[in-house]
Amino acid sequence: MNTGRFPGKIGLYDPDHEKDSSGVGLVANINGRPSHQIMLDAYHINSRMEHRGGCGFEENTGDGAGILTALPHALFTHIARENGFELPAPGAYAAGNIFLPVDDSERAVCKQTIEKVIAEEGQSLICWRTVPVDADNADVGPAARAAQPVIEQLFVGSTASDESAFERALYIIRRRFTEILHRDSSLTQGHLLYACSLSSNIIVYKGMLTPSQLFPFYTDLENQRFETHLAMVHSRFSTNTFPSWDRAQPNRYMSHNGEINTLRGNKNLMTARQGVVESDLFGRDIKKLFPIVEPEFSDSGTFDNVLEFLLMSGRTLQEAVMMMIPEA
Repeated sequence: MNTGRFPGKIGLYDPDHEKDSSGVGLVANINGRPSHQIMLDAYHINSRMEHRGGCGFEENTGDGAGILTALPHALFTHIARENGFELPAPGAYAAGNIFLPVDDSERAVCKQTIEKVIAEEGQSLICWRTVPVDADNADVGPAARAAQPVIEQLFVGSTASDESAFERALYIIRRRFTEILHRDSSLTQGHLLYACSLSSNIIVYKGMLTPSQLFPFYTDLENQRFETHLAMVHSRFSTNTFPSWDRAQPNRYMSHNGEINTLRGNKNLMTARQGVVESDLFGRDIKKLFPIVEPEFSDSGTFDNVLEFLLMSGRTLQEAVMMMIPEA
């Protein structure tokens, strides 16, 4: 049975050699106007990348597919009102899809820890929402279903001075609860805990799916109220890697198509830099972000970790990308 855990080094398999090679697409309204048409275009692009995605011995168990969009405020506002509460204005709240243990008691521990960290970092919990999914309609394969976590949506209200400060607080919150729960040896399903994203700007829907399964599985994506001005889609082909729900892309800031051959050296350099790293924006809180590179991530995931760290530390996107991918 596929439990979502990865094996250790065995035979010709070595987790240190894991790479990704996939398909990626982006559609956007350059004037920043949100619409559901962007979602329809994104689905069209993603469904044309089946050849760039891998599948297992079951044709309906994919290596991974996902989509990153702007936060769909119209949809979330409607959902909130249906459930008897009001969301703050855009930028004053964050949302994120969180993968959680299937076991009820372990899931409760994870949610309590997350809520405690939110409070300790001075932000406010708004609510949890069960993300509606339809594995039958999407024809999700047995292996993917066996590894599927419980998927809930977390809403957090801002008490920060501005949107940038709120994003940094969310970054700390996510890194803290991830590290705490992954170190908790009492959780047999702690490895299932994963935050796809937690942001006031964007949200990520993804999973161990094929590109054509993504929208039918996440019914939010087909809702007419889901409007966005951008959508980044990804179809994963895991080269020498094991597929999983958390390794699907997009990551929190980027999608990656290809393989990174200097992976071990880059990881070691980032770990070494943690001893001397400083930031005026984070101050003493910088240590709450360690380890910067999360263990068991793919090459693309570790790239995303470092890109996020540079952006949150005050670099512009252009500068951060040039630092990550220097000219030949």
